[in-house]
This record gives sequence, structure tokens and C-alpha cells, in this order.
Amino acid sequence: MKLTEVQFGALKPIDGYGPGFFRVGGEVFQGAVLVTPEGTKPWSGSADPAELLALHGSVDVIFYGAGADVAHPPKALREALEAAGIGLEPMSTSAAARAYNVCLSEGRRIAAALLPV
Repeated sequence: MKLTEVQFGALKPIDGYGPGFFRVGGEVFQGAVLVTPEGTKPWSGSADPAELLALHGSVDVIFYGAGADVAHPPKALREALEAAGIGLEPMSTSAAARAYNVCLSEGRRIAAALLPV
């Protein structure tokens, strides 16, 4: 079997994460983060949907990493994103990071809103 290394080009994958931090494209971020193909920035969390709604038109789906365990996002957040036509996929943070990297390598229009583990 031949293994092929995933190529991200100029895009920055999620390299790792741990208690309270994320490493994206070699840069370390403390706390919750919003990761998009355009860049990574601190995220204020699910209480304020404005940061995620601002992605309208640039992403089709946001992977919602809820921490160590799967948890549903707040109803108001889910409804606001649905009204804007943005899909929201809740999962654990580890699953969201993996899904983001796979979809990023495929050139999909995605983002990851990640709460720390």
C-alpha cells in the first residue's frame, strides 16, 4: 500500500490541541478558537453567534467542537445559523479537528468553532 501525505498548501491545518490550547499551522492559541481557511482567531464562544454569522457566504458548514464530549450547541446559535444557511455539525473537539483537516485538504468551504478540551 502506498501512503500519500496530505498537502494543505498555504492553508493551515489544526496540528494539535490539549488542555486549554490549540496549535494551528504551528501557532499556539489559548482558549476557544475559530478556525477558517482564511485564518485562526480567538472565539468568544457559543453565547454570541455574530462571529459565526459573519462567515455567511464563505463557509457552508461549521464543525462545532464542544469540548471533550459531544454536546449540542445552544438553540439560539443553531437557529441563527440555520436561518443564515450555514450548517452546524456538533461533535467533540477532537472529532471536529479531524473533520476540519480532512475537509480542508479536500478544498471544502468549512470552519471549526472549537471549545478547549
